Amino acid sequence: MTDTQTAPGVVLTDIAVQKVRSLLEAEGRDDLSLRIAVQPGGCSGLRYQLYFDDRALDGDVVTDYDGVAVVTDKMSSPYLSGASIDFVDSIEKQGFTIDNPNAQGSCACGDSFH
Repeated sequence: MTDTQTAPGVVLTDIAVQKVRSLLEAEGRDDLSLRIAVQPGGCSGLRYQLYFDDRALDGDVVTDYDGVAVVTDKMSSPYLSGASIDFVDSIEKQGFTIDNPNAQGSCACGDSFH
């Protein structure tokens, strides 16, 4: 059972949505969602995971961005509420970035938070 969420949750910028859509098109599949999870790990205690998933788990929170489904599990949702995900492509950096108001601090490498 999944819930479609329209209240504040994880927010993807337009650029991030375009990048996710292009990655899904490159995969050649239309049955995948972008799953965003928070897992124990890293030097600060918690680590983000972003990956494509074809599963629907009980309690998932699903947000649709113009045909791009973003899914968070019920345990990760409180950690990600209000987080903004963008995609950066510059000389210095390329990849998804997460601005999370719930993170009280992060490690020096920027790979984990608490």
